[in-house]
Amino acid sequence: MERSLQLANRSTDQDFILLGLSARKDIRDGLFAVFLALYLLILLENMLIIYLICSHLELLHKPMYFFLGHLSCLEMCYVSVTMPSLLMGLRSSPCRMSFTSCMAQLFLFISFIGTKCTLLASMAYDRYVAICHPLHYPLLMRPQVCWALTLSSWVGGLVISVIKTTCIASLSYCDPNVLNHFFCDAPPLLNLSCTHVVLIELVDFISAIVIFCGSLLVALASYVAISRVLIQMPSAAASHKALSTCASHLLVMGIFYSVVLFMYSRPRRIRSTDLNKVLSVIYTVATPLCSPIIYCLRNREVHAVLKKTLRLC
Repeated sequence: MERSLQLANRSTDQDFILLGLSARKDIRDGLFAVFLALYLLILLENMLIIYLICSHLELLHKPMYFFLGHLSCLEMCYVSVTMPSLLMGLRSSPCRMSFTSCMAQLFLFISFIGTKCTLLASMAYDRYVAICHPLHYPLLMRPQVCWALTLSSWVGGLVISVIKTTCIASLSYCDPNVLNHFFCDAPPLLNLSCTHVVLIELVDFISAIVIFCGSLLVALASYVAISRVLIQMPSAAASHKALSTCASHLLVMGIFYSVVLFMYSRPRRIRSTDLNKVLSVIYTVATPLCSPIIYCLRNREVHAVLKKTLRLC
Protein backbone atom coordinates (compact mmCIF):
# COMPACT_ATOMS: atom_id res chain seq x y z
CA MET A 1 0.00 0.00 0.00
CA GLU A 2 2.81 2.38 0.94
CA ARG A 3 4.65 1.53 -2.28
CA SER A 4 1.52 2.28 -4.34
CA LEU A 5 1.14 5.67 -2.66
CA GLN A 6 4.79 6.45 -3.35
CA LEU A 7 4.33 5.52 -7.02
CA ALA A 8 1.18 7.63 -7.28
CA ASN A 9 2.89 10.63 -5.66
CA ARG A 10 5.87 10.25 -7.97
CA SER A 11 3.56 10.09 -11.00
CA THR A 12 1.89 13.39 -10.14
CA ASP A 13 5.30 15.09 -9.97
CA GLN A 14 6.41 13.81 -13.37
CA ASP A 15 5.84 15.24 -16.81
CA PHE A 16 4.45 13.38 -19.80
CA ILE A 17 6.36 13.55 -23.07
CA LEU A 18 4.11 13.78 -26.14
CA LEU A 19 5.81 12.60 -29.33
CA GLY A 20 3.33 14.57 -31.42
CA LEU A 21 1.85 13.96 -34.82
CA SER A 22 5.09 13.62 -36.75
CA ALA A 23 8.75 13.06 -35.85
CA ARG A 24 10.06 14.27 -39.22
CA LYS A 25 11.53 17.74 -38.86
CA ASP A 26 11.35 18.49 -42.59
CA ILE A 27 7.53 18.42 -42.66
CA ARG A 28 6.70 19.86 -39.22
CA ASP A 29 6.62 23.49 -40.39
CA GLY A 30 4.32 22.62 -43.26
CA LEU A 31 2.01 20.60 -41.00
CA PHE A 32 2.00 23.41 -38.44
CA ALA A 33 0.83 25.91 -41.07
CA VAL A 34 -1.83 23.51 -42.37
CA PHE A 35 -3.27 22.64 -38.94
CA LEU A 36 -3.16 26.24 -37.73
CA ALA A 37 -5.17 27.26 -40.80
CA LEU A 38 -7.60 24.39 -40.21
CA TYR A 39 -8.00 25.35 -36.55
CA LEU A 40 -8.81 28.96 -37.42
CA LEU A 41 -11.19 27.78 -40.16
CA ILE A 42 -13.01 25.46 -37.73
CA LEU A 43 -13.48 28.32 -35.26
CA LEU A 44 -14.67 30.65 -38.03
CA GLU A 45 -17.13 28.13 -39.50
CA ASN A 46 -18.72 27.22 -36.19
CA MET A 47 -18.87 30.82 -34.97
CA LEU A 48 -20.64 31.68 -38.23
CA ILE A 49 -23.20 28.92 -37.64
CA ILE A 50 -23.85 30.17 -34.09
CA TYR A 51 -24.12 33.78 -35.30
CA LEU A 52 -26.59 32.87 -38.05
CA ILE A 53 -28.79 30.90 -35.66
CA CYS A 54 -28.75 33.54 -32.91
CA SER A 55 -29.26 36.51 -35.23
CA HIS A 56 -32.07 34.97 -37.32
CA LEU A 57 -34.25 33.24 -34.74
CA GLU A 58 -37.36 34.16 -36.73
CA LEU A 59 -36.13 31.97 -39.64
CA LEU A 60 -34.01 29.39 -37.82
CA HIS A 61 -36.32 28.74 -34.89
CA LYS A 62 -36.73 24.98 -35.32
CA PRO A 63 -35.34 22.56 -32.71
CA MET A 64 -32.85 21.16 -35.25
CA TYR A 65 -31.12 24.57 -35.37
CA PHE A 66 -31.16 24.79 -31.59
CA PHE A 67 -29.24 21.49 -31.46
CA LEU A 68 -26.99 22.58 -34.33
CA GLY A 69 -26.01 25.71 -32.41
CA HIS A 70 -25.02 23.64 -29.39
CA LEU A 71 -23.14 21.21 -31.65
CA SER A 72 -21.15 24.08 -33.17
CA CYS A 73 -20.31 25.39 -29.70
CA LEU A 74 -19.23 21.90 -28.69
CA GLU A 75 -17.05 21.50 -31.80
CA MET A 76 -15.17 24.69 -30.95
CA CYS A 77 -14.69 23.56 -27.36
CA TYR A 78 -13.23 20.15 -27.99
CA VAL A 79 -11.08 21.15 -30.96
CA SER A 80 -9.61 23.85 -28.67
CA VAL A 81 -8.68 21.14 -26.18
CA THR A 82 -6.60 19.03 -28.59
CA MET A 83 -5.41 21.40 -31.31
CA PRO A 84 -3.11 23.60 -29.16
CA SER A 85 -1.09 20.57 -28.01
CA LEU A 86 -0.98 19.27 -31.60
CA LEU A 87 0.39 22.62 -32.80
CA MET A 88 2.81 22.86 -29.88
CA GLY A 89 4.10 19.37 -30.68
CA LEU A 90 4.74 20.37 -34.29
CA ARG A 91 6.73 23.42 -33.19
CA SER A 92 8.80 21.66 -30.51
CA SER A 93 8.57 17.88 -30.61
CA PRO A 94 8.74 16.08 -28.26
CA CYS A 95 6.50 18.25 -26.10
CA ARG A 96 6.39 18.12 -22.28
CA MET A 97 3.12 18.32 -20.35
CA SER A 98 2.67 18.22 -16.59
CA PHE A 99 0.58 15.50 -14.96
CA THR A 100 -2.08 18.05 -13.91
CA SER A 101 -2.31 19.57 -17.38
CA CYS A 102 -2.52 16.12 -18.94
CA MET A 103 -5.37 15.04 -16.66
CA ALA A 104 -7.19 18.35 -17.24
CA GLN A 105 -6.92 17.86 -21.00
CA LEU A 106 -8.13 14.28 -20.68
CA PHE A 107 -11.09 15.37 -18.53
CA LEU A 108 -12.22 18.07 -20.96
CA PHE A 109 -11.72 15.87 -24.02
CA ILE A 110 -13.74 12.93 -22.64
CA SER A 111 -16.45 15.30 -21.44
CA PHE A 112 -16.84 16.98 -24.83
CA ILE A 113 -16.69 13.72 -26.79
CA GLY A 114 -19.30 12.14 -24.53
CA THR A 115 -21.51 15.21 -24.88
CA LYS A 116 -21.21 15.10 -28.65
CA CYS A 117 -22.31 11.45 -28.74
CA THR A 118 -25.48 12.12 -26.76
CA LEU A 119 -26.17 15.37 -28.62
CA LEU A 120 -26.01 13.56 -31.97
CA ALA A 121 -28.48 11.02 -30.56
CA SER A 122 -30.79 13.87 -29.52
CA MET A 123 -30.60 15.28 -33.05
CA ALA A 124 -31.53 11.86 -34.45
CA TYR A 125 -34.52 11.73 -32.09
CA ASP A 126 -35.55 15.18 -33.30
CA ARG A 127 -35.58 13.93 -36.91
CA TYR A 128 -37.56 10.86 -35.81
CA VAL A 129 -40.29 12.98 -34.21
CA ALA A 130 -40.37 15.41 -37.16
CA ILE A 131 -40.88 12.64 -39.74
CA CYS A 132 -42.74 9.95 -37.82
CA HIS A 133 -44.96 12.19 -35.67
CA PRO A 134 -45.24 15.51 -37.55
CA LEU A 135 -48.59 16.48 -36.01
CA HIS A 136 -47.22 16.10 -32.47
CA TYR A 137 -43.82 17.62 -33.28
CA PRO A 138 -44.50 21.08 -31.73
CA LEU A 139 -45.55 19.39 -28.48
CA LEU A 140 -42.95 16.61 -28.32
CA MET A 141 -40.08 18.96 -29.23
CA ARG A 142 -41.18 22.06 -27.33
CA PRO A 143 -38.40 24.30 -25.94
CA GLN A 144 -38.46 22.65 -22.49
CA VAL A 145 -37.80 19.24 -24.07
CA CYS A 146 -35.00 20.62 -26.25
CA TRP A 147 -33.30 22.18 -23.24
CA ALA A 148 -33.72 18.98 -21.22
CA LEU A 149 -32.12 16.89 -23.99
CA THR A 150 -29.26 19.34 -24.41
CA LEU A 151 -28.54 19.67 -20.69
CA SER A 152 -28.66 15.90 -20.25
CA SER A 153 -26.07 15.62 -23.04
CA TRP A 154 -23.70 18.04 -21.32
CA VAL A 155 -24.25 16.52 -17.87
CA GLY A 156 -23.91 12.96 -19.21
CA GLY A 157 -20.55 13.76 -20.81
CA LEU A 158 -19.41 15.44 -17.60
CA VAL A 159 -20.35 12.46 -15.40
CA ILE A 160 -18.62 9.94 -17.67
CA SER A 161 -15.55 12.15 -17.78
CA VAL A 162 -15.37 12.45 -13.98
CA ILE A 163 -15.50 8.66 -13.60
CA LYS A 164 -12.92 7.88 -16.30
CA THR A 165 -10.51 10.68 -15.43
CA THR A 166 -10.61 9.86 -11.72
CA CYS A 167 -9.76 6.23 -12.44
CA ILE A 168 -6.92 7.07 -14.82
CA ALA A 169 -5.50 9.78 -12.54
CA SER A 170 -5.36 7.27 -9.67
CA LEU A 171 -2.89 5.07 -11.60
CA SER A 172 0.85 5.27 -11.14
CA TYR A 173 3.07 5.86 -14.16
CA CYS A 174 6.62 4.62 -14.48
CA ASP A 175 9.44 6.14 -16.48
CA PRO A 176 9.67 6.85 -19.32
CA ASN A 177 6.36 8.74 -19.49
CA VAL A 178 6.32 8.88 -23.28
CA LEU A 179 2.99 9.09 -25.11
CA ASN A 180 3.03 8.29 -28.82
CA HIS A 181 0.21 10.75 -29.40
CA PHE A 182 -0.42 14.48 -29.84
CA PHE A 183 -2.66 14.85 -26.77
CA CYS A 184 -3.39 13.03 -23.51
CA ASP A 185 -5.88 10.31 -24.40
CA ALA A 186 -7.07 7.34 -22.33
CA PRO A 187 -5.61 4.38 -24.34
CA PRO A 188 -1.97 5.58 -24.43
CA LEU A 189 -2.17 6.60 -20.76
CA LEU A 190 -3.38 3.11 -19.81
CA ASN A 191 -0.45 1.65 -21.73
CA LEU A 192 1.99 3.70 -19.64
CA SER A 193 0.69 2.58 -16.26
CA CYS A 194 2.97 0.35 -14.23
CA THR A 195 0.14 -0.86 -11.97
CA HIS A 196 -2.61 -3.40 -12.53
CA VAL A 197 -5.18 -1.78 -14.83
CA VAL A 198 -7.71 -4.56 -15.45
CA LEU A 199 -10.37 -2.85 -13.30
CA ILE A 200 -9.64 0.53 -14.90
CA GLU A 201 -9.90 -0.98 -18.38
CA LEU A 202 -13.24 -2.52 -17.40
CA VAL A 203 -14.53 0.87 -16.22
CA ASP A 204 -13.20 2.44 -19.43
CA PHE A 205 -14.94 -0.21 -21.55
CA ILE A 206 -18.27 -0.02 -19.69
CA SER A 207 -18.34 3.78 -19.90
CA ALA A 208 -17.60 3.54 -23.63
CA ILE A 209 -20.49 1.11 -24.04
CA VAL A 210 -22.85 3.35 -22.07
CA ILE A 211 -22.03 6.66 -23.73
CA PHE A 212 -20.98 5.61 -27.24
CA CYS A 213 -23.02 2.50 -27.92
CA GLY A 214 -26.02 3.72 -25.91
CA SER A 215 -26.31 6.94 -27.89
CA LEU A 216 -25.59 5.07 -31.13
CA LEU A 217 -28.44 2.63 -30.44
CA VAL A 218 -30.82 5.57 -29.86
CA ALA A 219 -29.73 7.12 -33.16
CA LEU A 220 -30.02 3.82 -35.06
CA ALA A 221 -33.46 3.11 -33.59
CA SER A 222 -34.59 6.58 -34.67
CA TYR A 223 -33.40 6.07 -38.23
CA VAL A 224 -34.86 2.56 -38.47
CA ALA A 225 -38.25 4.05 -37.55
CA ILE A 226 -37.69 6.87 -40.07
CA SER A 227 -36.83 4.41 -42.85
CA ARG A 228 -40.05 2.48 -42.23
CA VAL A 229 -42.10 5.67 -42.57
CA LEU A 230 -40.23 6.69 -45.72
CA ILE A 231 -40.91 3.31 -47.35
CA GLN A 232 -44.62 3.67 -46.65
CA MET A 233 -44.86 7.16 -48.15
CA PRO A 234 -46.97 7.08 -51.35
CA SER A 235 -45.02 9.88 -53.04
CA ALA A 236 -41.36 9.48 -53.98
CA ALA A 237 -40.94 13.26 -53.89
CA ALA A 238 -42.22 13.45 -50.31
CA SER A 239 -39.95 10.59 -49.32
CA HIS A 240 -36.94 12.26 -50.91
CA LYS A 241 -37.74 15.58 -49.21
CA ALA A 242 -38.01 13.91 -45.80
CA LEU A 243 -34.78 11.99 -46.35
CA SER A 244 -32.92 15.16 -47.38
CA THR A 245 -33.55 16.63 -43.92
CA CYS A 246 -31.68 13.68 -42.38
CA ALA A 247 -28.82 13.34 -44.87
CA SER A 248 -26.49 15.90 -43.27
CA HIS A 249 -26.91 14.48 -39.79
CA LEU A 250 -26.50 10.91 -41.05
CA LEU A 251 -23.23 11.78 -42.78
CA VAL A 252 -21.74 13.60 -39.78
CA MET A 253 -22.91 10.91 -37.38
CA GLY A 254 -21.57 8.09 -39.57
CA ILE A 255 -18.07 9.56 -39.80
CA PHE A 256 -17.86 10.37 -36.11
CA TYR A 257 -19.28 7.16 -34.66
CA SER A 258 -17.38 4.82 -36.98
CA VAL A 259 -14.01 6.27 -35.96
CA VAL A 260 -14.78 6.66 -32.24
CA LEU A 261 -16.19 3.15 -31.85
CA PHE A 262 -13.15 1.68 -33.59
CA MET A 263 -10.83 3.64 -31.32
CA TYR A 264 -12.42 3.17 -27.90
CA SER A 265 -14.96 0.38 -27.63
CA ARG A 266 -12.46 -2.40 -26.99
CA PRO A 267 -11.86 -3.97 -23.53
CA ARG A 268 -8.12 -4.34 -23.99
CA ARG A 269 -5.03 -2.22 -24.17
CA ILE A 270 -4.73 -0.38 -27.43
CA ARG A 271 -1.25 0.19 -28.78
CA SER A 272 -0.69 3.88 -29.47
CA THR A 273 0.31 3.57 -33.12
CA ASP A 274 0.50 6.03 -35.99
CA LEU A 275 -2.84 4.63 -37.21
CA ASN A 276 -4.49 5.70 -33.97
CA LYS A 277 -3.05 9.19 -34.38
CA VAL A 278 -4.42 9.43 -37.91
CA LEU A 279 -7.86 8.29 -36.73
CA SER A 280 -7.70 10.82 -33.89
CA VAL A 281 -7.05 13.58 -36.43
CA ILE A 282 -10.20 12.51 -38.30
CA TYR A 283 -12.58 12.98 -35.39
CA THR A 284 -10.76 15.84 -33.63
CA VAL A 285 -10.04 17.92 -36.75
CA ALA A 286 -11.82 16.63 -39.86
CA THR A 287 -15.26 16.17 -38.27
CA PRO A 288 -15.57 19.68 -36.73
CA LEU A 289 -14.18 21.09 -39.99
CA CYS A 290 -16.70 19.29 -42.21
CA SER A 291 -19.81 19.46 -40.01
CA PRO A 292 -20.68 23.15 -40.66
CA ILE A 293 -19.97 22.71 -44.38
CA ILE A 294 -22.18 19.62 -44.61
CA TYR A 295 -25.05 21.23 -42.73
CA CYS A 296 -24.84 24.47 -44.74
CA LEU A 297 -24.51 22.88 -48.17
CA ARG A 298 -27.58 20.70 -47.73
CA ASN A 299 -29.84 23.18 -45.95
CA ARG A 300 -31.86 25.74 -47.92
CA GLU A 301 -32.86 27.74 -44.85
CA VAL A 302 -29.25 28.19 -43.75
CA HIS A 303 -28.39 29.05 -47.37
CA ALA A 304 -31.04 31.77 -47.42
CA VAL A 305 -29.94 33.24 -44.08
CA LEU A 306 -26.27 33.17 -45.12
CA LYS A 307 -27.03 34.98 -48.40
CA LYS A 308 -29.10 37.55 -46.53
CA THR A 309 -26.26 38.15 -44.07
CA LEU A 310 -23.69 38.50 -46.86
CA ARG A 311 -25.88 41.02 -48.70
CA LEU A 312 -26.15 43.11 -45.54
CA CYS A 313 -22.39 43.07 -45.19
